[in-house]
Amino acid sequence: MLKIGLTGGIGSGKSEVSKRLAARGAVVIDADKIAREVVEPGTVGLARVVAAFGDEVLHRDGSLNREKLGSIVFADSEKLAALNAIVHPLVGERVAQLQSEAPDDAILVYDVPLLAENKLAPMYDVVIVVDAADDVRIGRLAERRGMADADAKARIAAQASREERLAVADIVLPNDGSLEELDTLVSDVWDELLRRAARG
Repeated sequence: MLKIGLTGGIGSGKSEVSKRLAARGAVVIDADKIAREVVEPGTVGLARVVAAFGDEVLHRDGSLNREKLGSIVFADSEKLAALNAIVHPLVGERVAQLQSEAPDDAILVYDVPLLAENKLAPMYDVVIVVDAADDVRIGRLAERRGMADADAKARIAAQASREERLAVADIVLPNDGSLEELDTLVSDVWDELLRRAARG
């Protein structure tokens, strides 16, 4: 089993790379997706979040109001730590379960947005960083998410710098061009991963 850490800043195109690796046969474990799943209505995770933060973090339908919770925890580092203490172990359990279900010869891709920030590179056999210039990322966030320039710049500034991400990369996947160019680059990276997996 080859464990790949896939990361990239907001707007870099990491999700596009993740989709293309999955299409080629990788088993993709998406940390953000799991973090949402573990606090869905009816879960232990959501019950614990409500016990810690109160009913005001719920929508009327009983689902988690992420904006409300975000406004509480991002203004208070102790509350953020309390939320992380609830969510992270649940995510860890789910990741371990998915990993145990994967075939022994799988190329396992962990889609981890904050890999550099949380110093997780040593956990993986190969770290792939999807890289794009800040102005390209800002343009994508405006075009695809309708995000204002100032908001996009603030999000980028809140994450690791390009230099910090590139410093932990085993493979850098430049993504300043078209999706067709990205397809070609991902094919090359996939071939390299197959080679590494074969070497064991």
